[in-house]
Amino acid sequence: MSDSLALTPAAPSTLTQWERAGRWMLVPYLLIFFLFVLYPVCYGLWLARHPESYVKLFDDPIFFRTAVNTLVFLVVAINVKMAMAMVLSGFFLHKRWWIKALSLLFILPWALPSIPTILSVRFMLNPEWGVINTQIFQLTGLDGPNWLNDTTLALSFSMVMHIWKSLPFWTLILLAGRMSIPAEQYEAASVDGASSWQKFRFITWPSMRTLYLTSTILSMIWTLGDFNSVYLLTGGGPADLTHVLATLGIRYLRLDQVDLAMASIVVALPLVLPLVFFMMKRLSK
Repeated sequence: MSDSLALTPAAPSTLTQWERAGRWMLVPYLLIFFLFVLYPVCYGLWLARHPESYVKLFDDPIFFRTAVNTLVFLVVAINVKMAMAMVLSGFFLHKRWWIKALSLLFILPWALPSIPTILSVRFMLNPEWGVINTQIFQLTGLDGPNWLNDTTLALSFSMVMHIWKSLPFWTLILLAGRMSIPAEQYEAASVDGASSWQKFRFITWPSMRTLYLTSTILSMIWTLGDFNSVYLLTGGGPADLTHVLATLGIRYLRLDQVDLAMASIVVALPLVLPLVFFMMKRLSK
């Protein structure tokens, strides 16, 4: 009897009305994915298929300078940003009313659109009629510097803008991580006479190490694609010396060199793909 039941074929599964409707709802998403994600990526790779494009790209001195700028941007901006986010997350953890009020103002740079905010800073740094140089002239009678005409200053201001815009987001992420740590651990440490540094070293950091590292990797991926902080502020100038990989393609498009523009994007993949792989590997643990 049991053998006959085991050999009886299972009845074909039938989809419910909601399950069929759910499958049809995937169709618009798939169309959008193919039209606006998969097709542009494949077409861009096809345009960058010629080896000669990469030879010309590597022969361009601006490309080498762009690669250096990108590495400087990643090393300096990300480490400064994440370190500040860690410190500020501890500050905003306090429950005083004025700290809560200050947190609302702190979130504004991240909440406001990039174009008007970054362009406003660019206008402020204008050497002729910008607010900063106007104040310098009124106070000292001297002309202020041409802030964005100096390569070091221009790239530094771009990094400052990047930190200013994205710092609130990462501070909130780390603040959420701090809030998940049981308060009893800190109370027990206080009873044992632990200092603030010892609490951070033995309680906060071990609990947030994975979150901090994952956030840093994700921030690196997003920073590699940060177009606004550099292009809206400096336009890649002066003399195309402040470009990063996210903005270099625009330079080649202006020169009607589409193949080099696509090649400049492809060469960034060896930086992006290992970061994505490493992050996904950590999240899958």
